[in-house]
Amino acid sequence: MKLRSLLSSDTAVTARPDLRRLDRRAFLTTAAKGLGAAALLSQLPRGFAAADLASDAPESPDVNFGMIALTDCSPIVIAHEKGLFKKYGIKSTVTKGANWAAIRDNLSSGSIQATHMLIGMPLASTMGLLGAPKKPMVIPWLLNRNGQAITLKTEWKGKVGADPKALKPFVEQAKKLGEPLTFAMTFPPGTHAMWMRYYLAAGGVNPGGPNGEGGDITLITVPPAQMVANMKIGKMDGFCVGEPWGARSIADGIGFTSVTTQDIWKDHPEKVCAFTEEFATKNPKTVKAVLKALHEASIWLDDMANRPEQCDIVAKATYINCDPKTILGRLLGDLDYGDGRKVKDEHPMHFHKNNCNFPQPKYGLWFMSQYRRWGMVTGTPDYAGVVQKVMRGDIYTEAMKEIGVTTPEVDMTPETLFDGVTFDPKDPEAYAKGFAVKSLKG
Repeated sequence: MKLRSLLSSDTAVTARPDLRRLDRRAFLTTAAKGLGAAALLSQLPRGFAAADLASDAPESPDVNFGMIALTDCSPIVIAHEKGLFKKYGIKSTVTKGANWAAIRDNLSSGSIQATHMLIGMPLASTMGLLGAPKKPMVIPWLLNRNGQAITLKTEWKGKVGADPKALKPFVEQAKKLGEPLTFAMTFPPGTHAMWMRYYLAAGGVNPGGPNGEGGDITLITVPPAQMVANMKIGKMDGFCVGEPWGARSIADGIGFTSVTTQDIWKDHPEKVCAFTEEFATKNPKTVKAVLKALHEASIWLDDMANRPEQCDIVAKATYINCDPKTILGRLLGDLDYGDGRKVKDEHPMHFHKNNCNFPQPKYGLWFMSQYRRWGMVTGTPDYAGVVQKVMRGDIYTEAMKEIGVTTPEVDMTPETLFDGVTFDPKDPEAYAKGFAVKSLKG
């Protein structure tokens, strides 16, 4: 399938043949007019109740949601705590995962049915990247935009600000000594890995291939909640992770923020609510009920007056386990970089506005272009095929239509990041190959 098929605003809906089916309630009504209800029902299997045709109840109401201790788990936590899942027939449980790999494995095994997840993970799982088990997953909902940060050690205060080029002399010196600098992210094909790689490469530093080959630094994987503790004992020189851990590193006096990820890419996509393709196919009404509850939670979260209460809820030990004040500042846009720079952030984390939740195809294309750039795939990947399979705007559209929410159009306009390089989603392969710093394979 060619990329141009993603350009139509109707693609996400019309590309799925199962969407052409009649709603079962509409089918019953229409058929009964022509055949008579009795005649129609006489043709149904024994034991099949007419109420089954008309029911909108979730097929699998018991849903265990996975989450990681990050502020952007909030839509799932708020929908659970405020009874919004219950409102739509979902009996929710929220389970905190130890790390992203555990979240992926639990979703794959079925021990959780839906999860807070890095946007790159369902793509990577569907593609079977980096030796991971190949398990098709779907993204019918984006949870948030913005809200991550790149933290550097305090020794570099006043020496490295927002420009990653200032890092290069330190990188080169350490490399000459045979002791390359160490940077951390949370999951190899995840968002934090891509932001860290993009940031370093914009400064002329090569983070290397998928296993670090050819790199100028060492890139390691550390779970989000363990980032601050690992920097405190000198295990790394910098890290990229979601909030509140960037703010926490400043509060603990062990690091400062070089850039936020919204500095890198204004209003970038970040976390998603993901399902396995198998579960979504078998339980369409369950998935739609989840999305409807997340819609209400997201609207509530984007009312800034609710953010203090949000922080009190998600800061609990069962979720993030952090001082609510540490979470609140950056959520309100009060951005202290920890090195003397203080600004009012015009693009703090948000959960609903600016069509935040629709799974735009171009976001999947961008992440796949980075997998290509860093040698995580060999040769040109099936950009359009994978994105159509994973970024499920059709499911979003069905769910929102039932509650009167209009679906935004597919947006394939280019995006320019902080290094001045423009991503044209109509040609992700040229974009991947066009960078000066890259580790292409095949």
